[in-house]
Amino acid sequence: MKQTLILGIGNILWADEGFGVRTVEHLNEHYQFDDNVTLMDGGTQGIYLVQYVEEADVLVVFDAIDYGLEPGEMKLIEGDEVPKYMGAKKMSLHQTGFQEVLMMADMLERYPSHLLLVGVQPVELEDFGGSLREKTRLQIEPAIEAALNWLKQFDIYATKRAVPIAPELSLSGHEVSMENYENNRPSAELASRIGDDRVIHSKAFHIEYKPHLLDQEEVISCDVDHRGKY
Repeated sequence: MKQTLILGIGNILWADEGFGVRTVEHLNEHYQFDDNVTLMDGGTQGIYLVQYVEEADVLVVFDAIDYGLEPGEMKLIEGDEVPKYMGAKKMSLHQTGFQEVLMMADMLERYPSHLLLVGVQPVELEDFGGSLREKTRLQIEPAIEAALNWLKQFDIYATKRAVPIAPELSLSGHEVSMENYENNRPSAELASRIGDDRVIHSKAFHIEYKPHLLDQEEVISCDVDHRGKY
């Protein structure tokens, strides 16, 4: 039997960039497979995924892709075109990392025999802590259907679960499962994406300079996924 890996990659903290993770999460919630099929939330692990990719004969990847399509549009890419497509316009460091995963698997001569990328053009990326936008969310089930149809040519079939699995068994973990994440996150009005005013404007909030930990001339900055200096 062909060893198969179904992988969702992306960052759920940046709105539509979480499409891949949410899709494989939904797939696991509603379908089950034989033991030769592994479903995985790859998140932003990048190069650390190589050990799983090189074991797969068949690989399916769900991801948000920015390639100038209409927002919410889905596109299927197969075989050797996948690394080129992911490298054409990178939205995030995880895509650079995954492109390297494929290159490394190829160098080790352990490249998957069959490869499918199910990508969706994001609507919004610059919303830290934000949710999938409606157009993107609506592509989750079509993306799953497309992947399942593609897998049938290799005699790989999914069985619909009679009852969806409980949120605490989510691939991403209960704390950040879509249901829990959506139901418990504050609105944009209550929680600023830049800083929560309830904390920053509180008299209890203060910054203490500790000269023994930081040189006075030193400047600290952090490039968060190429989205700016903080």
